Amino acid sequence: MTQELSTETPPLRPVAPPNSPNRTLSWRVASNLFVSFRYAWTGVSYTFQTQRNFRIHVVVGLVAIGLSIFLHLSRVEIAIIGLTTGAVLTMELLNTALESVVDLTVRQTYHELAKIAKDCAAGAVLISALAAVLVAGSLLLPPLIQTVLSFKF
Repeated sequence: MTQELSTETPPLRPVAPPNSPNRTLSWRVASNLFVSFRYAWTGVSYTFQTQRNFRIHVVVGLVAIGLSIFLHLSRVEIAIIGLTTGAVLTMELLNTALESVVDLTVRQTYHELAKIAKDCAAGAVLISALAAVLVAGSLLLPPLIQTVLSFKF
């Protein structure tokens, strides 16, 4: 006589992370939209506080947008620079999230697949940052050079 295996899986029950005084309820589903935004802002804030490259990208993005406004670029050009800046910051947030999950999984041990995952995530940030520099450079350099050349000393 063969036994049939049940195809139903028991529902997963979240377990509160141990020793997490600042985010004791972060494992729960957000009860409303405000709570969802608060969790999202907590992630952005954590990344800003702990990731040097994220802070660098924020500053460079703000400088690029400020320079765009100063040089009177069109709204579309400013939007393009804003979108590429946003893409870089998004990639940094995803990189931080992936690194945290990988570190949680492998703990204090070295694993080649963990290294590959982290290196690929960092590579994604690098590619998006290079693309943003290319876009900003192609939009900002011509009017910047024209402004500098027209300046009388």
